[in-house]
Amino acid sequence: MLGKLNRKLLFLALLLGSASVQAATWNIIYPRPMSELDDRTRYPRQLLDLALQHTGVNYKLVPSDRIMLQSKALAQLESNREVNVVWSMTDNQREEDLLPIRIPIYKGLVGLRLALVKPKNRDLLGQVNSLDALLAFEPISGHDWPDTKILQANGFEVITVSDYDELFEALESEKGKLLPRSVVEIWYEYETHMDSQALAIEPGVALYYPTATYFFVNKKNQVLANLIENGLEKIIANGKFEELFLYEHQVMLENAHLDQRRIFRLSNPILPANTPLARKELWYPLPSVSGQ
Repeated sequence: MLGKLNRKLLFLALLLGSASVQAATWNIIYPRPMSELDDRTRYPRQLLDLALQHTGVNYKLVPSDRIMLQSKALAQLESNREVNVVWSMTDNQREEDLLPIRIPIYKGLVGLRLALVKPKNRDLLGQVNSLDALLAFEPISGHDWPDTKILQANGFEVITVSDYDELFEALESEKGKLLPRSVVEIWYEYETHMDSQALAIEPGVALYYPTATYFFVNKKNQVLANLIENGLEKIIANGKFEELFLYEHQVMLENAHLDQRRIFRLSNPILPANTPLARKELWYPLPSVSGQ
């Protein structure tokens, strides 16, 4: 947890540029992943590291002492305990409880969803040509996730589970036949579970809803928010953001064959009003997206 002394030191460093103050090292603590091999956390950590490198501040990125699921990490961040930065999909409640740095770190791709299915159901959506037809299928999602609210608001009957591992258990037992996952998550999850569970990626359909994954900090930690935002803006301006983004995600996007999919756009009633949709450079351009 960031102490008052460290906050004051960094604040002075930013305002005064004092060499003696800048020598202090600030521990920036993020939620420890499920394992050190969890590829889902690599890109956000690399991006945060890259942004901080462009601030001139001495820092060290440190995982929390214990593994935390996202709901726990967000609660701890709000209480200013254990962690001082979390990356998460935004909604109105999260932006009310926490302080967002409104630069979508995945360029909106968390809202681009492909479906994990059992191999026998790989062609389940082959004849689906409209959103109304797609509504006949019940997707699986976390009970407290923003995604669930979005799916429900668009007319889906959602099968909800209480934690991450139960998503795959629900798919295996066919409580639901579709497990929508973002294009930046699905490949890792497919490979991770292939030894214990037969999965396939449905080839013909995708969902898209406008949303953003941000870095969040505690509402009282405006200094850290400014630091991260300034670093991100610098790497957007010099092209380093785009370079890292494509290095991590270009193959995933190619494997998704988006130009061969029917992409259905959903509305997002919980998208905060301050989402920077007008800044086109912050978003990945998608091929044609079907209407609702």
